[in-house]
Amino acid sequence: MLVLVYMKLIIRISITAIALLIVSKLAIGIEIDGLYPALVTALILGFLNTIIKPILVILTLPVTIISLGLFIFVINASLFYFASTFIDGFSVAGFWSALVGSILVSVISTLGNKFIK
Repeated sequence: MLVLVYMKLIIRISITAIALLIVSKLAIGIEIDGLYPALVTALILGFLNTIIKPILVILTLPVTIISLGLFIFVINASLFYFASTFIDGFSVAGFWSALVGSILVSVISTLGNKFIK
């Protein structure tokens, strides 16, 4: 049973890494040097989205409510850009590239993760 949990985690990280590689080919301003930086970026983004994102959502709740939830996109883009600042082999040109990239990675990862039970 525990092995299945780890297998699902590895598959989800792999799907996110593949999504990052696809987005680096589609979106202007996002570059990934290879598979290893994509896997590291997927791990770091997973950590940031699990630990840091809920804290940021709670801290910015009034702004999120006023913007009818659109500020969540800003939080996602900021975490995406933040990850690019300290991962070698992963670079994002600016905020708008991070916004488009984070949306595309989210969509591709969600579609890929639907096939995992």
